[in-house]
Amino acid sequence: MTPPPATALDLRRTGFGPAPDAEAVRDGAGIARVPTPFGPPAWLLTRQADVRRMLGDADTFANGWTPEDLAGDVRRDPRQLSGDRSGNLLSLDPPEHTRLRRLLAGEFTVRRMRRLEPRITEIVDDHLDALERSGAPADLVSQYALPIPSLVICELLGVPPGDQDEFQARTSAQLDAGLSDDRRVALAAEALAYMQGLVARARRDPGEDLIGMLLREHDDDLTNDELVGIANLLLVAGHETTANMLGLGTLALLRHPEALARVRDDEDAVAPAVEELMRWLSIVSSGSPRLALRDVEIEGVTIRRGDLVVFNLPTANRDPAVVDEPERFDITRDGPPHVAFGHGVHHCLGAPLARMEMRIAFPALLRRFPTLHLAIADDEVDFATQHAIHGLERLPVAW
Repeated sequence: MTPPPATALDLRRTGFGPAPDAEAVRDGAGIARVPTPFGPPAWLLTRQADVRRMLGDADTFANGWTPEDLAGDVRRDPRQLSGDRSGNLLSLDPPEHTRLRRLLAGEFTVRRMRRLEPRITEIVDDHLDALERSGAPADLVSQYALPIPSLVICELLGVPPGDQDEFQARTSAQLDAGLSDDRRVALAAEALAYMQGLVARARRDPGEDLIGMLLREHDDDLTNDELVGIANLLLVAGHETTANMLGLGTLALLRHPEALARVRDDEDAVAPAVEELMRWLSIVSSGSPRLALRDVEIEGVTIRRGDLVVFNLPTANRDPAVVDEPERFDITRDGPPHVAFGHGVHHCLGAPLARMEMRIAFPALLRRFPTLHLAIADDEVDFATQHAIHGLERLPVAW
């Protein structure tokens, strides 16, 4: 049977919720065939059960496909974050993915992350001090939300302080959805060259950071290209995501004063609030496209072997089949399931670190500035609609 023609959808988000076109698919058939910016069309999944099924079945839905596996003109590989895919967990399947993830997993356990907690607290306090010195109004995105995760991930990987501004600017540019293919290639080459230099310096003098640990303990198990790819992926994935959560999450709390007060005053409310923010905001709209390795039926539609499959996390996290009153922001919910960190073998490796940063940064900000409020009209808040990671362009605040 000939598949239906691809229907163009506007998947840009202009507020906290999913794109209206994606919601319409979820509330209708649940699945749609859509064009993609990188070539062949794909099947879009929007319901949580379907997203979990697909992400949890690496034997049916492959992450490690190559453009040669697809029919039609493939303009670029959307998973490519550096000069090639070596070490990029987002483009690998088991057993290669399993081997690399196992080498990294020990450094991202909750117990290991706790070693970073004093340093994260220090970084947060330093930026709060700087905000207080500079005075109101201040842009919370550029002065708080962006630099804190940047410094944390740079410290984790051993990026020299003098390189951090350049890294932050390049990472932000790489996630601009409106970027031309030529500019995308140029930035990927710059990132690759930088990471090659960072790894080369670490080989000469391994530090106590993640790259140094990998060199000391697993050098025989990793190629140089794999080590470069791992470091590059962690830099990109570990920075912009948490930064956008801090900015967008602060705006969400400002718009929900009762929740803000609980996060500020009740230590036990912080962890549930972070989970509700992750669910309700779902700043990562999708992940890497998958390739169907066999015919499979979802929502009454047959996805053929060789078809691409994409998914929408914001609609999945607000699926009324899973969450009661999903549009309501409620930090007292009893842990409804969410897929904001993904699911299955590709569940976000850095989730413990991201949670720790948010659990420290949100209450610290609100306690330092208990009268925090927007310094502009609410309808003047500028959402970053062109970025692959949903967030804010700026967030002017005062206290």
